[in-house]
Amino acid sequence: MTRERSMVPEAEFRSYYGRPVIKAPIWHEPHMPTYLYLGGLSGCSSMMAVVAGFTGHHRLARTTRVAAALGAAAGAGLLAAELGRPERFLNMLRVFKPTSPMSVGSWILAAQGGLSAVAASSELTGILPVVGDAAVLATGVTGPLTATYTAVLVADTAVPAWHEAYRELPFLFAGSALASAGALGMLATPRAEAGPARAVAVLGSAMETVSGVVMERRLGPASEPYRQGRAGRLMRSARALTAGGGLLAAVAGRSRTVTALSGLALTAGALCTRFGILAAGRASAADPKYTVVPQRQRLDGERPA
Repeated sequence: MTRERSMVPEAEFRSYYGRPVIKAPIWHEPHMPTYLYLGGLSGCSSMMAVVAGFTGHHRLARTTRVAAALGAAAGAGLLAAELGRPERFLNMLRVFKPTSPMSVGSWILAAQGGLSAVAASSELTGILPVVGDAAVLATGVTGPLTATYTAVLVADTAVPAWHEAYRELPFLFAGSALASAGALGMLATPRAEAGPARAVAVLGSAMETVSGVVMERRLGPASEPYRQGRAGRLMRSARALTAGGGLLAAVAGRSRTVTALSGLALTAGALCTRFGILAAGRASAADPKYTVVPQRQRLDGERPA
């Protein structure tokens, strides 16, 4: 019996008629990728508003307060549209479930939206400035959470391209959010006041670029969904736009034209990143090998390729 077993070759990877093992993400475009972009923009704009207020950059503080409020409101609207019926978003606020990223994220987004709206309204109207200042300080807590919780949301799924990248996605999302907020701050604030926005844009572009490279190298063959097809084209475009926009941001204080080019490139790069991540998730869910092979390697005690 032992001899017969040794002569039987190991079976190659097969799936049931090549059919997907898991369901593909049902998130829609442009709703979900744009929501991910706006959430990051709102969160990091709030952080910039806090820093700008403390450092005396009042025009930048005003710009970022308004950007945070508009980003949170528009993002919540897109999320409600993605859910199909707006009341579903309100239903998620009926309970707080710490073990559910969707439940925690809903509460984070609601808090960020309410606080940023109060901060922006006070800034624009001059009414209750103390309340507005307190609200913007509170967004210094909800802002970072808003910018990164979506990475946890997508990684806490069975979609291979997202789940396997759970270590790098928070850094990728955070870098992209910083670049987005810095870009808008550069575009909507006079150059003399936009120094902190340019610094944030440079930091964010570097963080997004490095985390993307690290993610692809660590995942190895499992990074194929991020490098092939439509997702690959979007991610390559995102990397080129983000890196180029970051380099331009470093010298954007000298020229209005360079500022505009940098801000637009960073914004386009951030959007391409979000659309590329969604496309990679769909591609990995459609091909069963990205689900089955890592599972078999874990069962065999091997490190997933």
